[in-house]
Amino acid sequence: MKKIFKIISILALAFIAFIILIPIIFEGKIIELVKKTINNNIDATVDFNEADLILWKSFPNAEVALKNVSLVTNAPFEGDTLFSAAAIDLKMPFKDIFKSDGINITSFVIDNASVAIKINAGGKANYDIAIAKNTENTPSKDNVSESFQLKLESYEIHNSTISYEDVSGNMAFQLTDFNHSGTGNLSATTSKLTTTTSGLISFQLDSVRYLNKNKIKLDAVFNIDVKEQRYSFLDNKAIINQLPLVFDGFVKVNENSQEVKLAFKTPSSDFKNFLALLPEVYSKNIEGVTTTGNFDVTGNIEGIVDDTHIPTFNISIASNNASFKYPNLPKSLTNININTEIVNKTGLTKDTYIAIEKLSFKVDEDIFNATATLRDITENMKVNASVKGTVNLASLEKIYPAEAVKGFKGIVNVDATTNFDMASIEKKRYQNTKTAGVFKLSNFEYVSTELNNPLQIKKAAVTFTPKTVQLNEFDAQLGQTDVATTGTIKNLLGFLFNDEDIEGKFKMTSTTFSVNDFMVTETGADTDNGETAKAGEQLKIPSFLDVIVNAQATTVLYDDIVLKNVTGTMLINDQKAILKNMKSTVFGGNLGFNGFVSTKDSIATFAMNLDVANFDIASSFSSLKLFQALAPIAKAVQGKINSKISLSGNLNDDFTPNLNSLSGDVLGELLAAKISPDSSPLLQGLEQHLNFLNVKKLNLENLKTSLTFKDGKVALKPFTLHYDDIEITVSGSHNFDTSLAYDAVINVPAKYLGKEASQLIAQLNDKEQNDIKVPVNALITGKFQQPVIKTDLTSAIANLSKQIADKQKDKLVKKGKDKVTNVLNDLLGGGNKQKDSTATDTVKKNNVKNVANDILGLFGKKKKKKKDTIN
Repeated sequence: MKKIFKIISILALAFIAFIILIPIIFEGKIIELVKKTINNNIDATVDFNEADLILWKSFPNAEVALKNVSLVTNAPFEGDTLFSAAAIDLKMPFKDIFKSDGINITSFVIDNASVAIKINAGGKANYDIAIAKNTENTPSKDNVSESFQLKLESYEIHNSTISYEDVSGNMAFQLTDFNHSGTGNLSATTSKLTTTTSGLISFQLDSVRYLNKNKIKLDAVFNIDVKEQRYSFLDNKAIINQLPLVFDGFVKVNENSQEVKLAFKTPSSDFKNFLALLPEVYSKNIEGVTTTGNFDVTGNIEGIVDDTHIPTFNISIASNNASFKYPNLPKSLTNININTEIVNKTGLTKDTYIAIEKLSFKVDEDIFNATATLRDITENMKVNASVKGTVNLASLEKIYPAEAVKGFKGIVNVDATTNFDMASIEKKRYQNTKTAGVFKLSNFEYVSTELNNPLQIKKAAVTFTPKTVQLNEFDAQLGQTDVATTGTIKNLLGFLFNDEDIEGKFKMTSTTFSVNDFMVTETGADTDNGETAKAGEQLKIPSFLDVIVNAQATTVLYDDIVLKNVTGTMLINDQKAILKNMKSTVFGGNLGFNGFVSTKDSIATFAMNLDVANFDIASSFSSLKLFQALAPIAKAVQGKINSKISLSGNLNDDFTPNLNSLSGDVLGELLAAKISPDSSPLLQGLEQHLNFLNVKKLNLENLKTSLTFKDGKVALKPFTLHYDDIEITVSGSHNFDTSLAYDAVINVPAKYLGKEASQLIAQLNDKEQNDIKVPVNALITGKFQQPVIKTDLTSAIANLSKQIADKQKDKLVKKGKDKVTNVLNDLLGGGNKQKDSTATDTVKKNNVKNVANDILGLFGKKKKKKKDTIN
């Protein structure tokens, strides 16, 4: 017994060792086989990050797991990724890994794959990567295509995407969220394949989007004839959105074409089929909806698919006297009649047309009718349509449970026809279009979380003509804002069908226009740290507007500013509003301005030239942050101001200027102004440091100042103030954060400089004391609310001493000059009548002596007395 147990134990250990060693021994062989199979059969580059041979997971099968697989094409699609997948698992019989004559793949699973098929303008396809076989050569024994074969019994594709783009045919197809599986013996000549498919399908042809992420589901059984390459539909059920269809037919692949024959229809005639055709996001859950009448979809597709042809088809959609009512909603839509056909009789794409012979419904007593025909859809689509009816918008949300129809009130009346072709629209040949009729809207109201107040349109009337749309009347209210507008729109069709801008000219009047009413609240964006940013208000100029608006408003409210009698012209284009000849009464004066505002970039920008006349300084500088930043001291000034301001910069979300971004210059002139220093710490500080200065007495009459600003810094051009007999020259700069860097040179009469100065000027007479002035330098730093003021009186006293010394020296020099002049006059007899010559000669001699003595005495020299001598 022990021996048997020992043998079993040895065999078990050997088997375990065998299972462990198999992947190590054969993994390289299998992976090499995969690579050779691919590389020897395609003209492309294949790569994968990881490959493993697994036995435990799928025993008695073996499994090859590939991770991060990619297939990159060569020229003419060099660098394009035709195929990629997060993972591919290949299964094969365990015994095949020991065979030398071939390995059979029995199933595979593909996860998160992407297939991107492209056909360029020359008709070349990027999937045409198979290497042509040379049939004249005898296959070698290690021919990989024979050693590695598909004998599938099942397969699965999960969460994948297939896209198809045909540049030459102007066609695009995409299948996303694609899941597909199939079972069957695909190695047989004929077999049945049972499949399940789901995904979201989009299809576009010649710029017309026929499907946009419509949900599809297909459970189908195919009969596959490999020899004839014929694939027949045996038992098939499809769902498009929520619309069920059953179909049968076949697809046959020929050498140069494909042959198609399909027929489909709705399995029942219940009108729920119509609601199911709508995208689920709009139709909501149709369970519980009560309906009457029928809705049928039938169609057939038959013909050849090649380079020039598509199959002919005829799809019919019909409903007669139907109705529906959603549960928990009070109203129903009744008398629904639909008769629509989508047809192609020739197999040429250009001959496809859509005919809506009838579309009508009734809401209460209101009836709506429409007809339309669309021809030459893929080339130059021609549209012929008419609409007539009345709709009470308030009834829509009582009938249909979609968010898009909620919040509306009002009555729509329309009676219009249109006949146009897309080539005329694209080339702006609007004279070729024939549009006529009227559109009226009354008592309209729209409530939205995106608007701060309900939008109310009391009356709107539009007349359609072939060339223009005439806005005859538009009377609306939004919050405090009332607007009455008339005007002309030139290319409404170009806007609706060709993404062109609306061109027009309007006249707008308003009693009250509040900018805040048009602010839109946006949802906060996620920040990098995962938090939600604070929601902000942003005003965007619509990108589709290309209009001229002549505006007139009695009152315009902008933040806390009230503008009166606003007139001017606004040109809107490319998300930019250009303001011309704008005029307004505000702050007790007049304002004229020209400039622009642009919201095209993520940050709104502006540039303005302002002409200010007779503004009240106190009210304007207390209301405008810009004025406060430019001249914070102005709030202590009472009076009027004239100014010319040029500035540009960025706007905040609420359309106020971002001060740190501004640049420009200002020229200002004060009119009849006076100062109240109590509201200015700076002026109070000056009075404390200069006790002789009374700021209230500063003369500001006709004072002109000039400043420039950039990057948050304001530079002041030097200007001079007068106060009684004191002259003050100010220069320097400050920042928008109110930090100061100013110099004030105060030319002060010496009599104001205190006791020390009084002693110095005592040597001067009264007139000299009044005339002499001393410059006192005041250095102003800190902040406007906490200024730091330094004055250098020591230097002022030194300056005064120098001035007095200079005056005394000048006086002495002048005295000496006067003395010389008098002596010379006496010497020359100036002013004396001539006497007898003897006497005159005697006087002249004495004068000469006296002059000499006086001159010498003036310079501190005396003539030596001659000693007495005895003869």
